[in-house]
Amino acid sequence: MYQLNITTIIKSALLMTALLSPMPALAHAILVKSQPAKDEIVTQAPKQIDLWFNDAVRSEYKALAVIDSTGKRVDNHDVEQTLTDGSHIHATVADLPAGTYTVRYRVVSEDTHIVTGKFEFTVKPQ
Repeated sequence: MYQLNITTIIKSALLMTALLSPMPALAHAILVKSQPAKDEIVTQAPKQIDLWFNDAVRSEYKALAVIDSTGKRVDNHDVEQTLTDGSHIHATVADLPAGTYTVRYRVVSEDTHIVTGKFEFTVKPQ
């Protein structure tokens, strides 16, 4: 005859609870939208660069830089995070003449991983 002991029952219950409980998703933030968009050609220079991620990012250590084709930084060094949307960061830029610009960013995901990236857009007045 099979005899169950209390230790085996408890271990089995804990294992089942762990397997059936939802696990928190720990993933890195991913850039999902920007204004201007990656590789976009705009006819009017933007006054602000906006980035949105798939999840909120931490408010510390965020960076956003806009660099012209000569390597000069042309943003106003004023990256901010929207108070009502932790997935949105933005920075203003000086008057941008025609040309191609590189946007570089660095944020810290909620899982504490540093996420970096870059993309380009072009200002080409008609």
